[in-house]
Amino acid sequence: MSRSFAERSPETEWMDTESISLEDYRACLRDLAAVNVVTMTHGPVLKWLDHATRQLDPHDRVTVLDVGYGYGDLLRRIHAWSRRRNRPVDLVGVDLNPMSEPIARAATPPGVSIDFRTGNVFDFKPEKPIDFIICSQTTHHMTNVELADFIRWMERVATRGWFIADLYRHPIPFHFFRALSWAARWHRFVRHDGPISIARSFRRKDWETILASAGLEQGAVRIRWYPSFRLCVSRLK
Repeated sequence: MSRSFAERSPETEWMDTESISLEDYRACLRDLAAVNVVTMTHGPVLKWLDHATRQLDPHDRVTVLDVGYGYGDLLRRIHAWSRRRNRPVDLVGVDLNPMSEPIARAATPPGVSIDFRTGNVFDFKPEKPIDFIICSQTTHHMTNVELADFIRWMERVATRGWFIADLYRHPIPFHFFRALSWAARWHRFVRHDGPISIARSFRRKDWETILASAGLEQGAVRIRWYPSFRLCVSRLK
């Protein structure tokens, strides 16, 4: 069957609809963390944090919120980044799936302080100001209307800025990932959902439309393509 990449696909990912056991979900998240390593998923986030904190006093403590943390691997990478930079950080994660929290906690070494939480991010009431909000490989699960609402929420909550890292919709990563995931024998959900994630993801015009719906001017937000077919959207205040 021929496939068009001109528009975002309306296909549904199995992880969003099918019931799954805790152990199956753990195996799926573990394989997704391996995907993130192979495809250098976290690189753009860490580069942006370097840029976003460059002008801050190195002793200033910042709070980073990760929306849709899954396995928690990005927050653990940010913890390692903060240690290398001698940057004090408070790390918080919010994930809608209640199974993510115990899995992420179990995968986090003792001494790595991360506040993993479960819930709808729109109901999240931070006890103290959130400096930066990050959201990696999650926004393609949302509709354009939901995304506009999410961006407006980040604008209200993040005091210093926010960063969305997601996929670039293109046939090359679609077919490459499908072959790679089968060769690597990743979890069946990863093999099925990975290509659909790419088909549900974005091109620049999609983000321009969504940002306009959220009421943000293009000059206030940066849309940037990264290697490994990532399209990221960032805002510094």
